[in-house]
Amino acid sequence: MTKIAVLGKGRVGGNLAAGLTKGGHEVTTADRTPGAAAQAASAAEVIINATPGAGSLELLTGLREPLRGKLLIDVSNATIDGPDGLPADLLYPGSSLAEQLQQALPDTHVVKTLNTMLYPVMTAPTMLTATPTVFLSGDDPQAKQSVRALLADLGWHPDWITDLGTIQTARAPEAAILFVPHVIRATGFKPFAISITH
Repeated sequence: MTKIAVLGKGRVGGNLAAGLTKGGHEVTTADRTPGAAAQAASAAEVIINATPGAGSLELLTGLREPLRGKLLIDVSNATIDGPDGLPADLLYPGSSLAEQLQQALPDTHVVKTLNTMLYPVMTAPTMLTATPTVFLSGDDPQAKQSVRALLADLGWHPDWITDLGTIQTARAPEAAILFVPHVIRATGFKPFAISITH
């Protein structure tokens, strides 16, 4: 059992909190107010950033001490939204939210994952007819191994997990968010994920 704090109480955060609780972990949730987030992060071993990506860097930089030496799993996408509220562009072109977080929090182990799918798939990957892929980006091998174990508790088979490499590789899966509004307009708001087949 791992003590996990999920920051963000929206659809993504709520879904992950429920899935990880079902997986046997002790999960607390907090909204993005600094006081609540700091309290939750201080008591946890693993922190999941499920806050809106545009404000994540400012919020988490303010939690430097509670996050020191801990695993921070970043599932957010930092985007500039269009008039319809859907992602229209990247907030950090030539970089990524995960890279910005790792640079700002050098004593925290940042791992990017679970951001290339609609939120229901995060905790129920078998709901899709095709096998989905989940990606890992991060500088610390042990941190990524811990994330693999948590993904397994959410139903992800080891063969469905692709380690892309260092935190710099998070640029690729984060850029994939630009597919999302077009897919939603074309097919509707139905569960989907990126799938790499061989």
